[in-house]
Amino acid sequence: MKLYYSPLACSLADHISLVEAGAPFERESVDLKTKRTASGTDYRGITPKGYVPALVLDDGEILTENIAILDWLAAKYPALGVPGTLGRTRLLEALAFISTEVHGNFKPIWHAENEVEKARARMTISGFLDILSESLKGDYLFGAAPSVADFYLFVMLLWAERFDVSTPAPLIAMRQRIARRPAVQTAMQHEGLVSAIGQQADAAA
Repeated sequence: MKLYYSPLACSLADHISLVEAGAPFERESVDLKTKRTASGTDYRGITPKGYVPALVLDDGEILTENIAILDWLAAKYPALGVPGTLGRTRLLEALAFISTEVHGNFKPIWHAENEVEKARARMTISGFLDILSESLKGDYLFGAAPSVADFYLFVMLLWAERFDVSTPAPLIAMRQRIARRPAVQTAMQHEGLVSAIGQQADAAA
């Protein structure tokens, strides 16, 4: 397998998940502005969408979209998923909420110049983080072990810290808890990020 990522983008969730699972894979960074990979390849030749993540499977199939890749990883490596009859459905429910409501509302903060628009986005995201905080079922979203949804949420919590989005205390504790995991430290080091929370290198969303 090969993961195409951009430092501190949402692809960090996939990167962490692959390392956490102990999966054998290659990794290559992508400049999202130039659409060039670290080796000089035109990334649009890998996926015309031009954004990360993209995961090239061993048979040559290419997966895109964070939810799809994380769902595939949870199915292939059950320790990253959620057990029970409704486990996969609950996992997709969480992934969809994080992607649509949390991730989606960061766009004005990353790209808009209007400070009023950015402030509005911060308030919106904070409200959604409150909902996620109230849904914790232990140390993580679904209990004592993290799932791919927790790793996706972790990236959003890094963004929240970076952009001063008000975050409930349980999620701050969760962010710090996940940051201490060896797989997280490894993935962040590979992406050229400072491992200490709050001191990440600049990157594109």
